[in-house]
Amino acid sequence: MSIEEVTFSDLQLRGKATVELLHRSRTQSLLVTRRDADDLVLTTAARADVEHTAASVTARMFVALMQRDPQVRELVTDVLPDVFPWVSFLSRAEVQEFVLELVSTMRAADSLGNPTPLVQVIDAWRHTAEALADPELAAILSGDTEDDHGPIPEPEIP
Repeated sequence: MSIEEVTFSDLQLRGKATVELLHRSRTQSLLVTRRDADDLVLTTAARADVEHTAASVTARMFVALMQRDPQVRELVTDVLPDVFPWVSFLSRAEVQEFVLELVSTMRAADSLGNPTPLVQVIDAWRHTAEALADPELAAILSGDTEDDHGPIPEPEIP
C-alpha cells in the first residue's frame, strides 16, 4: 500500500489542506519529505493507536504460543529463514538462541511500548550472520587462526 507524500513546506504553508489530504488518504498517513532531515510520517492519533494495538496483540499472542508449545518453537526455528534469509549463515543452535532472544525482547519491548530493542536484536544477529558469511572473518572470530596469541591478561590494578 503506497503512502501519499507531501513536502514539509506544504505542511507549513498549506497546513489545513495537508490535514484534509491526510483524512482523505486510504492509509490515514502521509509521508512528509524534508530536504535536510529525515522524512516524517503524519498520521492521526486514532490510526497510531490502532497500529500499536495490532502490533502489541500480535506480539503477545506470538510470545504466548512460543512459551507454551515446544512444537511452535521448533516450527518458528524452521520457518525463520523465510523471514530472515540471512539466518542460513547461523548454526541451528544460534538460530534457536536468536529465536529465544527475539521472543523475550519482543515481550519486553511490547511492555515498554517501544519496538527499538526488538530492532536492535534483529540487527545484532544480522551482523553476526554477516560476519559468519565471510570465511576469513568467521575463522578469526572462531579462533581458528595461527595468529592467535592466547587470552589477554587482566590489567593490573595499581
